[in-house]
Amino acid sequence: MPEQAGEVTRLLEDWRRGDEAALAALMSLVHGRLKRLAAAQMRGERPGHTLQPTALVNEAYLRLLGQRRVDWKNRAHFFAVAARMMRRVLLDHARALQRKKRGGGLRAITLAEGLVAPDAPEVDLVELHRALERLGALDPRQERVVELRFFGGLTVEETAEALRISPATVKREWGTAKRWLYRELARGGER
Repeated sequence: MPEQAGEVTRLLEDWRRGDEAALAALMSLVHGRLKRLAAAQMRGERPGHTLQPTALVNEAYLRLLGQRRVDWKNRAHFFAVAARMMRRVLLDHARALQRKKRGGGLRAITLAEGLVAPDAPEVDLVELHRALERLGALDPRQERVVELRFFGGLTVEETAEALRISPATVKREWGTAKRWLYRELARGGER
């Protein structure tokens, strides 16, 4: 059963006020969707990846524990923060693997959901993160749109709600950001 937007918002407010039981109820309510988001992110990872969707959700949950002071707006805002945390978990995992292998064995991912052309080469997560940081320096809103749509799996409408912009603006920014990222990632090390 999909989570109810009002119930998620109420639980977020209760949690912010210090009700520890509200966090447990919230996670129980949204766990299925978080696991689906994690699975979608993990589908782009290389076969045999050591981090599984359940572990990604658990890591994001642990990071959410420290977010009580966030002024939670609504359900979309919660999933936006969760998406950012999942992205950071995957990035931290990739960086740890790079350090462990002294720069070798980069994790290759394919960029699903139309982020880049279907025939695009695989991209490592650290390079994608760097490209997103460069995009964020040029246009922070486009970076957030990519983060919410690609990493968070939010719909156009949910992204619009989280960013407080129109769905038409989300579609325009999404298209522009995808084209920019494709060019950046295709250039690879040419910078």
